Amino acid sequence: MTGWANILQVKEKIAERSAEEVTASYLERIKKSKINAYTTVCEGAVEKAREIDEKGHSGPLAGIPIAIKDNISTKGISTTCSSKILQGYVPPYDAHIIERLKDAGAIILGKTNMDEFAMGTSTESSCYGPTLNPWDKERVPGGSSGGSAAVVAAGEAPISVGSDTGGSVRCPAAFCGVVGLKPTYGTISRYGLISYANSLEQIGPISTCVSDIAALMDVIGGHDARDSTSVKTETVYRDALMDDVSGLKIGVPAEYFGAGIDPAVENAVWDAIQLFEELGASWEQVSLPHTSYALAAYYIIAMSEASSNLARFDGTRYGYRNEGENWHVMASRTRAEGFGAEVKRRILLGTYALSAGYHDKYYLKALKVRTLVKQDFDLAFKEFDCLMTPTMPTPAFNLGEKVEDPLSLYLADVNTVPINLAGVPSISMPCGFADGLPIGLQIIGKHFDEATVLRAAYSFEQNTEHHTRRPAEVV
Repeated sequence: MTGWANILQVKEKIAERSAEEVTASYLERIKKSKINAYTTVCEGAVEKAREIDEKGHSGPLAGIPIAIKDNISTKGISTTCSSKILQGYVPPYDAHIIERLKDAGAIILGKTNMDEFAMGTSTESSCYGPTLNPWDKERVPGGSSGGSAAVVAAGEAPISVGSDTGGSVRCPAAFCGVVGLKPTYGTISRYGLISYANSLEQIGPISTCVSDIAALMDVIGGHDARDSTSVKTETVYRDALMDDVSGLKIGVPAEYFGAGIDPAVENAVWDAIQLFEELGASWEQVSLPHTSYALAAYYIIAMSEASSNLARFDGTRYGYRNEGENWHVMASRTRAEGFGAEVKRRILLGTYALSAGYHDKYYLKALKVRTLVKQDFDLAFKEFDCLMTPTMPTPAFNLGEKVEDPLSLYLADVNTVPINLAGVPSISMPCGFADGLPIGLQIIGKHFDEATVLRAAYSFEQNTEHHTRRPAEVV
């Protein structure tokens, strides 16, 4: 098994050879990799595959290798959030989605590199070093789930799982030319996801094609009593895979095509919208007037929640620990040395926003803006079935280009963070190229209407050739 492959193709190889041989071929490919996309590789994956060959397994993902982002708990497998402060931590339990994947017969290949504690847009803040984009190794793969997207793009896993707090699945999917879904908040249990910003983050699948996204959602979606935000749904996502968009009403938000968008990106997205029209859909421009306030509100909320969530990492119970004459000195030294610069920056800003005298001025106001952003989407969806925008305003930028300018990194999320504030579903999929680099089309749907998002994405995929091109790392 080499190069890109979807679940169906991998199943055919397993039937032709064995799950053990297919898994071993992926591990061999990972060993030769030059993109630094894995933080941990599970050599025991071959043994798990052998068990499936010997005992048989009727699960929908039987023998299918999968990569897991390094902030999702995996029993007995190192989980570090790509941070020095969690090095050496091995969870004693599986996240809800890991339980589901194992029950379905999936084989975990390893944990993927990410921006430290999922804070970033480039996977450059990892303590393991940056992941490289398989299309161009001098470019970033996007973030924070950069490793999860890069391994799929590079043929080092057929499918993977990431997490999306403000675009962290969709951004790397766009930069790496693969498909990534941010489901409706509550659709997938967050039990076992190491928290960055609880009210925003959502686990999401990444693959080479839309049908694999649906197959993964059928496995990992669903209610979990251990997560109070988990919602009961009865959706069968594979049923949405129809090549038919006739009568689909598309809204095109004017605010997502503003200053800073690369002309090649804008042209590719408009070409995609034109194709939908040719396939029987209709489109109109729509205004989401509070979009310009979304980015600021998002970062205040996310950093505030991060300052609270990351307080638990103090060297007392797990992970990295420095010594000191008392607890205060020990914890201070541990956090100073264990956290990277970006994590410290967000903790400080979040703590400031929550501090006495500033809570109402910043945090409370950001929550009010969040409500307005959600209302914009609610109004738009009274008229339209889905919205379409560029996923990212530019193709993948160069490694190191924005490291010293955090604000420019934050601004790169301008088209993705409103979706997390509103809690609606959104998918990114390839829609063209700029100077050989992939461009992502973002399709946004109503709450719990992943079916329409997947149908539109599947129809587009079936009528284009964008998803058939391969990055340099595979070719």
